[in-house]
Amino acid sequence: MNGPALHDRSAASASWRIALPHTTAAVPVARALVRTALAELEHAADSDTAELLTAELVANAVEHTTGSGPIELVVELLPSGCQVEVHDPDPAPPGNLTHPTRGEPDPWQEHGRGLLLIRTLSSSCGHRPTGSGKAVWFRLPVVPAQRRPL
Repeated sequence: MNGPALHDRSAASASWRIALPHTTAAVPVARALVRTALAELEHAADSDTAELLTAELVANAVEHTTGSGPIELVVELLPSGCQVEVHDPDPAPPGNLTHPTRGEPDPWQEHGRGLLLIRTLSSSCGHRPTGSGKAVWFRLPVVPAQRRPL
């Protein structure tokens, strides 16, 4: 991994922050971190959805921002669910994350569905400016015990 990971555990919540390379190699590392974080704490958020949406955020940061500096992944596990943020150096808002475009994505295009997935599958999502660019985030709620897979 590229950079130190900060790991803060408490009874109520836990968080991880890690610098990732500004390459596509960051995507599987980010997925693995989210999967491990949710499994280690037996957190009740949907880990498959968390992995998918994390991969979309990281892939977007790598593809749509310039530079070779690292991007940063922040995973927060809370009693109410989880929040994942990806920090990148570009201050421009992420396309149509919070304001969907009209119509469906073109089924013949390879790209254009990531932000739609994030909007559709998360309980909330957004972006905010940071001192070095922006953070794009999503939240997933806790999955009730009776709906969790065995």
